[in-house]
Amino acid sequence: MINTKTLPEIEAMRESGKILAKVFDVIAENFKVGVTAAFLDTLAKTTIESFGATPSFLGFSGYAYSICISKNEEVVHGIPYPDKIMFPGDICSVDIGVYYNGFHADAARIYKLDPIDPLISKLVEVTEACFFKACDVAKAGNRLGDISNAIQTHAESHGFSVVRDLYSHGIGRNLHEEPLIPNFGKANRGLVLKEGMTFAIEPMINIGTYDILTLPDKWTIITRDQKWSAHYENTICITKDYPEILTMAK
Repeated sequence: MINTKTLPEIEAMRESGKILAKVFDVIAENFKVGVTAAFLDTLAKTTIESFGATPSFLGFSGYAYSICISKNEEVVHGIPYPDKIMFPGDICSVDIGVYYNGFHADAARIYKLDPIDPLISKLVEVTEACFFKACDVAKAGNRLGDISNAIQTHAESHGFSVVRDLYSHGIGRNLHEEPLIPNFGKANRGLVLKEGMTFAIEPMINIGTYDILTLPDKWTIITRDQKWSAHYENTICITKDYPEILTMAK
């Protein structure tokens, strides 16, 4: 069942989103060459807890960490290992969830370490733009397929591919709620969007094939051809016009 949120519930999600935006500010200040993923994981957990909130990912389906850190050919769910070190030229998706006052917020940011190859820089730019193209059509009265199609159309117009086996999703009292939202598809298809629906929209865009593999750690997902990938995400609330982005600082 797809839950349309009440005004008090949306306000609770705003509070979770505000905390998450502040956590990303702290991550951005500390993301540099030589830093380890484990350090960033601890930093995020400490920061989240300083606001009286809880990391959404910690313990989720047995996950033992507070954030996911996915570098280069890693698409999503990268484990923040102590030996995962940031080097010049890397890109990294940092995916974080916050649980506060009964509601979740979920978002991911892409960090770059110079010097960045121009093709990689373009991948990051297009991936972030895919999210905002989705927002352009994410309004009450449109359909879920409009979001999917906007992401796919923009990514493929620049020669990139859209991961097919992972999805955007609903969010609220649970980290993952209905509906699952493909990041590809045909416009004017599927569920009619209503005010108060809340989604985590997360384009996952690859340079090469859209096929993916899961590593033996059973979490980290990489591209099958090991070409690089980028992942960007925000939690949004559907309105009659442009959606409210709950996980961005205002």
